[in-house]
Amino acid sequence: MNKTVELGLGAGVGALASELLKLLIAEAKMVLTFKSVYNDLASKMEELRPTIEEIEKLQKVEELKNLKDTIIKARVLVEKCSRVQRWNCFLKSYYNRKIVGINKKMKNFCQVQMQILQFRNQLQIDKNIDLLIAPGPHVYRDLCSVAKLDIVPVGLDWPLMELKKRLLDDSVVSLLVSAPPGCGKTTLVTQLYHDQDIRGKFKHIFFNVVSSTPNFRGIVQDLFQHNGYQALTFQNDAQALDGLKKLLEKLKEDGQILLVLDDVWPGGESLLEKFRGYKILVTSRYDFPSFDFTYHLQPLKDKDARSLLIKWALPPHHTVTDEYEHLFEKILKRCNGFPLVIEVVGASLKGQALHLWKGQVESWSAEETILSNPRPKVLQCLQPSFNALKPYLKECFMDMGSFREDQKIRASVIVDIWVELYGKGSSLLYMKYLNDLASQNLLKLIPLGSNEHKDGFYNELLVTQHDLLRELAINQSESGEFLERKKVNLVIRGDNYPKWCLNLKQAINACLLSISTDDSFSSSWVEMDCPNVEALVLNLSSSNYALPDFIATMKKLKVVTIINDGLKPAKLTNLSCLSLLPNVKRIRLEKVSVTLSDILQLLLDGLKKLSLVMCSFNESSNDTKEIDVSKALSSLQEIDIDYCYDLDELPYWISEAVSLQTLSITNCNKLSKLPEAIGNLSKLEVLRLSSCINLSELPETTERLRNLQFLDISDCLELKKLPLEIGKLQKLKKISMRKCGRCILPDSVKYLENLEVKCDEETGILWRRFKPVMKNLIVHEEETEHNLNLLQIF
Repeated sequence: MNKTVELGLGAGVGALASELLKLLIAEAKMVLTFKSVYNDLASKMEELRPTIEEIEKLQKVEELKNLKDTIIKARVLVEKCSRVQRWNCFLKSYYNRKIVGINKKMKNFCQVQMQILQFRNQLQIDKNIDLLIAPGPHVYRDLCSVAKLDIVPVGLDWPLMELKKRLLDDSVVSLLVSAPPGCGKTTLVTQLYHDQDIRGKFKHIFFNVVSSTPNFRGIVQDLFQHNGYQALTFQNDAQALDGLKKLLEKLKEDGQILLVLDDVWPGGESLLEKFRGYKILVTSRYDFPSFDFTYHLQPLKDKDARSLLIKWALPPHHTVTDEYEHLFEKILKRCNGFPLVIEVVGASLKGQALHLWKGQVESWSAEETILSNPRPKVLQCLQPSFNALKPYLKECFMDMGSFREDQKIRASVIVDIWVELYGKGSSLLYMKYLNDLASQNLLKLIPLGSNEHKDGFYNELLVTQHDLLRELAINQSESGEFLERKKVNLVIRGDNYPKWCLNLKQAINACLLSISTDDSFSSSWVEMDCPNVEALVLNLSSSNYALPDFIATMKKLKVVTIINDGLKPAKLTNLSCLSLLPNVKRIRLEKVSVTLSDILQLLLDGLKKLSLVMCSFNESSNDTKEIDVSKALSSLQEIDIDYCYDLDELPYWISEAVSLQTLSITNCNKLSKLPEAIGNLSKLEVLRLSSCINLSELPETTERLRNLQFLDISDCLELKKLPLEIGKLQKLKKISMRKCGRCILPDSVKYLENLEVKCDEETGILWRRFKPVMKNLIVHEEETEHNLNLLQIF
């Protein structure tokens, strides 16, 4: 037997049937001598594979033993067929009969055994659904809400009144708001979502953004968690539909339900059909004839358009003088009442001199309407706003196309990329760039908390962007051939690659590479040569994700950002391809499952910052204590661990990363204590532990952090005391400790000079008694308010 087959069979002993099937399909397609019969075999197996994967997730893999035996025999047959010459009619006839036999076995499995297994799986999923919606203690997580608008919308009074009337009418079940992009559809339904009369009518209102790639199972999973039920992984849409019906029927017992589905694209009809029978409000750029009522949202009337332009283009109380009047008329005619266009154009002109207003107006072509075939025309109308940007802001704006549509991005993600990609300033400079783009309405900044973002911590600031502006960013970066572009966005649907990246014969020249995959991607990578990539963004959705081997060739790579937008952390494998890359400075992993010891073993001695957000740490038993951490991570200056719910203790090696200057461990609910060895971090300047609600105390060795300047223990509700000798930290100048009213302050705090404390009123009482004996103590007592923007982090 050929060695390749021997290896395949050896791997097959412990491999999943779906993995073996995937290998067999790939091998079968390569046997040209038996092309027609093998195409038939491969076709049957392609249909079989998704179901096999579903069965494996719920059943013991032993129940697929017969199928695995058949696949292994088929692989042996494929290998033998690959050596048969075209002219050998005898062997071709012999092996054709063998292939027919294999096909018959596959068919038998599909018709009999697989049906039985699927039936058993359905019974199991039904049982799980029934358990989920049974009465019991629930955990509340608000995933299907939308924050209130921070501005009063202009020109929507009549649409709001008309839609509100229809929503309150029980005879109208399905409502559609249809309009071109940039007309304010989302703004309109957001206002309705928060309307008091609507909330009085509907006990349960759910808001979900659908976008161009609808994920029905994801929507249903969000609904379960939104209502406080444990998440259930559905294996197919049929199971999710069954779960949806049971959940909504249970909720209906408590009051009426309204489902708001925002930004539904063509092809979403099948998804909308699954919600039939419940009150739904949908926004789309397209019409769906089956709806009971369709409201065609029109662009703003002249008066409202003028009010909106004045609001964005002129300072408060500034009137339109004669010299601006004719320019106003031309701008309004050109924008044609599209609120998004008016806002962006107005923001770009605000505070500008008259000649710049004239220049922008003259830059438009003579064509004065954007209503026919609106999308290209709207983008064309936004073009001057891009043209008006300074060169460095143009580059930054184009980078925004590297993230998914409708994605809520933490500001720290973008700042980290810019710091390494453009490398001419600190994070404060690039935060200013974000503010500059926001001031021109090219993106939005949403604060999640009261953090002032002055110390370079931007996790509590979200960046969002209208999909039209995202498309503008992508269009600007897509000039020229793919291989020559500075920024490349690669989108893979399933395992289907764009034609341009198949059979590449030359290198990709990009310095920023973004790769987006969906939940059906199998991590089957094509080979690519990307020698100049400095920033890599991987947007994933699948539950298992293997990094591509070609990353190991990116010798200029500086920053790696991996973001999973699936419901649960994705199991990340092949992390070793990052090992020994000489220039990697920043790694950010978001909602993935990794082991901290794996990260240590990468031996990235140039790594400066490691960020782990909403990650799951399935620690392995690998002994890494023989690694000299001070050498393996000799440049590591910052570790940021945020919303990692299963982190109950820090790995030992973090305390040995003696070059650390900033350690942030935030929103980690299981963390109850820090290791004594934390005192080894002699260079540490910032220790941030906010919202670790079970942290009971800081180790006494904290007194050895002689370079510590900022300590954040806000919302550490169980914190009982500060270290006895905290007064030895003479460089400590700022403490943030909101909601720490039960924390005991030791007498040694009186030795801290020029200290600024930020806290709530209750915690402020603890500090007042030290005011007479502390030199230059400043206590800021701030009111703590619930921020609805926190709902947008998940």
